[in-house]
Amino acid sequence: MLDLRAPTLLPEQGERLVRDVYKREFRERDAAIHDRDSWKLERRQHFEEQGSPSRDALSRGDWRESLRLMEERREKLLAAAQADERRNSAFHRVRVVEQPLTPYLQWELNSLRQQAECGMRVRVVGVELVTPSEGEGLLPELVILGGDVLYQVLYTETGVPNGAIRYTDPDIIRGWESYIKELYRVGEDVMDFFDREVAHLPPPMMKAD
Repeated sequence: MLDLRAPTLLPEQGERLVRDVYKREFRERDAAIHDRDSWKLERRQHFEEQGSPSRDALSRGDWRESLRLMEERREKLLAAAQADERRNSAFHRVRVVEQPLTPYLQWELNSLRQQAECGMRVRVVGVELVTPSEGEGLLPELVILGGDVLYQVLYTETGVPNGAIRYTDPDIIRGWESYIKELYRVGEDVMDFFDREVAHLPPPMMKAD
């Protein structure tokens, strides 16, 4: 088995950002990128997405409505992919997957498949590839924009977004970008993974509060 080792990441090496500041800064930096790529690593198996009607429908247990609402955003995704192409800037996403799938992850993989259909770059890796780096806890949720800044995206214990830590040290950014790139290289295209592992599944059952 391929043995990939993630770099370290210490909170004191970065600057804590509250959620609104992080969201605003992320949008501004992302829009300014030209001729450089970005990378994202998703590790947690459950998030409480906010501002997503499709995710809200999943929470209500209405799977058919959730998928219908997801489909409504296809034109927006196509436009975003075309904008990335004009800027010569690709956003690569690596999704770590554990089995059996959580209801959230089953929903997200439907979303990621749609994104890939619209031209976005998404690959899946099994949890066994990140296990060697998780002796002291799960890998962080990370976004690297244009090679210039790394954000460790923070969440509460229940998966609610809680701001981020910004890192700008070039050595930290290079180390993590190399790690995510290698995961992406050995990962599986999300559409192939979806067809084999997700497409046949019944609607997910959300746990009652």
